[in-house]
Amino acid sequence: MSTPTKSPIPKSLQPFLSGPKKLLINGQWVAAKSGKTFDVFDPATDQVVAQVAEGDAADVELAVAAARKAFDDGPWTKMTASQRSQIIWKIGDLIEQNADQLAQLETLDNGKPVGVAKAADVALAADMFRYMAGWATKIEGNTIPLNVPYAPGAQFHAYTLREPVGVVGQIIPWNFPLLMGAWKLGPALAVGCTIILKPAEQTPLSAIRLGELCLEAGLPDGVLNIVTGFGETAGAAIAGHDGVDKVAFTGSTEVGKLIVNAATGNLKKVTLELGGKSPNVVYDDADLETAIAGAADAIFFNQGQVCSAGSRLFVQQGVYEEVVAGVSEIARNMKVGNGFDASTQMGPLVSREQHERVTGYLKAGLEAGAIASAGGGPIEGDGYFVQPTVLKNATAEMSVVREEIFGPVVTAMPFKDDSEIIGHANDTSYGLAAGIWTRDISKAHKFAKSVKAGTVWVNCYSIFDAALPFGGYKQSGWGREMGHAALENYLQTKSVCVNL
Repeated sequence: MSTPTKSPIPKSLQPFLSGPKKLLINGQWVAAKSGKTFDVFDPATDQVVAQVAEGDAADVELAVAAARKAFDDGPWTKMTASQRSQIIWKIGDLIEQNADQLAQLETLDNGKPVGVAKAADVALAADMFRYMAGWATKIEGNTIPLNVPYAPGAQFHAYTLREPVGVVGQIIPWNFPLLMGAWKLGPALAVGCTIILKPAEQTPLSAIRLGELCLEAGLPDGVLNIVTGFGETAGAAIAGHDGVDKVAFTGSTEVGKLIVNAATGNLKKVTLELGGKSPNVVYDDADLETAIAGAADAIFFNQGQVCSAGSRLFVQQGVYEEVVAGVSEIARNMKVGNGFDASTQMGPLVSREQHERVTGYLKAGLEAGAIASAGGGPIEGDGYFVQPTVLKNATAEMSVVREEIFGPVVTAMPFKDDSEIIGHANDTSYGLAAGIWTRDISKAHKFAKSVKAGTVWVNCYSIFDAALPFGGYKQSGWGREMGHAALENYLQTKSVCVNL
């Protein structure tokens, strides 16, 4: 594992970063009402790279008013579905045309390797808008034949309308800033909602650039409003605002519970995509070369800052040592460094706070008796770098096994046979994802049916597509992202009954 090196900020980003970034409210870029800004840091160097407007409740008030006007008075809700579809599709085109810049912004803001950002985050974001553009023209109701016992002989024409829920607050996380913006905006725009978007304070830059592209695509004033700021102020104001009809949140389970409490004032609809502690199971009949590489990617991709990361690795006893040795070797040989370095395989964690969180869990796990077969601590020097880590000898009661670390740390634990693995896999308060590696298709299907998780990957991991619904069981959330299931988050059904 190599030592991180510094890389210069690409010159192509300098014009974008040249002045304080502003809020997007009613089609205009404006300073926060308070005049405050906050610093944005490059996680690879711990250096300030931008200042961004610090929005709060006063700015949320203006954003909600703009979104309400755009929803109630149009023109967004008065456009045909085809017209909306064309604008949404164009957003996808503009993302693709600006792929290099958007990938560089993600690397500067989040730390991830720029090649990964372009191939995954940016490409998937463009695809999400195009996928949802297709759904805009397919929001349909039904006609329903009625049989009313207390009205013999009467005839009725009954049908349903599928209507947008209204003004939506969307709060997105820092691990996939651009992609999470696309996951939220795509379906909401497709059905005709208007939006107040709050990106994470650690990573606001790509959301601001996305806002610029949305305006360039022809999105009318007030349809998308972007309020940058902190969760305790801007985020809380969105979640609790009586003018917001629905709030969608992606982030930690702890904050998700706060969102639910804040939403009770006007009983706004809530969808949540929250934490995970996903089991990844390797049987002794698996293709071990593929399974070892897959298990490593399942936890080290995006520095382990993935809600569905395969952070609990269960390996059948007969191949346990071989699999752990293989994953550990990958961990030890990973190139950890600045995301702008083309050879980097894993970048820094997103912030100093996250670095302290992950290293704190590592210290606690080692003190509790876990053994690091690879990694085990921070990487000294500038930036928020942590060693990719494999922990052996971890037991079910340890915090490193039970709690979401959100870093490149996997606990590897042996199991005997089918009779115990489902119990181990489901022994968590989370239920976002799971993986299984086996050549036995019957075993794979039985596991998929029995595990309490919203997504199950068989002989693969971290496969995402705009058409594939994603979301959790238990404390991993409510509702689904992506696929046509995501449209349900932003629609409500109206029944109409006509006496003929």
